[in-house]
Amino acid sequence: MVKVHPEGARETAQGVIRTEAQALLRLAQDLPQDFNVVINLMADLKGRVIVSGMGKSGHIGRKIAATLASTGTPAQFVHPGEASHGDLGMITQNDVVFLVSNSGETAELKDILAYTRRFDVSLVAVSKVADSTLMKAADYRLLLPDHSEACGLGMVPTTSTTLTLALGDALAVALLKRRNFRAEDFAVLHPGGKLGAQMAQVHTLMHTGVSLPIVQVDTPMSDVLVEMSAKGFGVAIVLNHDALVGIVTDGDLRRNMEHLMARTAGEVASLNPISVTPDTLAASALALMQSRKITALMVCDEDNKPQGLLKLHDLIRASVA
Repeated sequence: MVKVHPEGARETAQGVIRTEAQALLRLAQDLPQDFNVVINLMADLKGRVIVSGMGKSGHIGRKIAATLASTGTPAQFVHPGEASHGDLGMITQNDVVFLVSNSGETAELKDILAYTRRFDVSLVAVSKVADSTLMKAADYRLLLPDHSEACGLGMVPTTSTTLTLALGDALAVALLKRRNFRAEDFAVLHPGGKLGAQMAQVHTLMHTGVSLPIVQVDTPMSDVLVEMSAKGFGVAIVLNHDALVGIVTDGDLRRNMEHLMARTAGEVASLNPISVTPDTLAASALALMQSRKITALMVCDEDNKPQGLLKLHDLIRASVA
């Protein structure tokens, strides 16, 4: 076996990346002519986007389907081999079939292709060969720019798979923006792990009800201290009837030690405390707490009535921080 000098390997790697980057720039400068039409088709779809491909194109197809599904476009990958043995039944006339084949001549796709033609299912083809069997048969064509593979042999799927993956991402993001898909929508589809925690809304993490340390503006500080100790949050929420006016923190106690017990909650509290609404994202609440250097955050409705209390420790426990 011929050994490659480390410097030679580095140069090879840089050449691969440059080749693929140049192809991506060509794709960006000259998107397939049917791109906008396909976006409209997928945006108005009543069914799902069915993605299929064989070999490396299949791996890329799975990623495209997963990205579409995670950004609000129902999508599913169907393996062409399984399709020929019953999984064609997964495809309906409300769907659009998205077939990926660099050459446009992948034999394993013939049954899915024939099925779409027989039952009038919309077919989108992705290939770099305009006059290939697949592209000629398709209703919509996403033609990739003519390119060389980055392997140097012209055989290993490298540039072609990178281009296809980028095109899939472009479709998904364009659809995301077309649908006005928001961070809150993303959170619904990503409830697990750290990302799910960051995308959670404040109301799922805040303390509510009888657990809240609530006092009135004219409550004597002796009673405020009892409430703070009983509830264990290190703060007291100060109301004027049912509207938030301030919050008493450990820092407020230290700053008012002289004659503390002769004062009321309203005289000691920090007035007009920072607050967020219950639908604020946990990640946004964390950023606010960090920027203001606070460890407790009030959660209020649009009428400034307290709905809950969020502590920094709650965000840490939920893996937001």
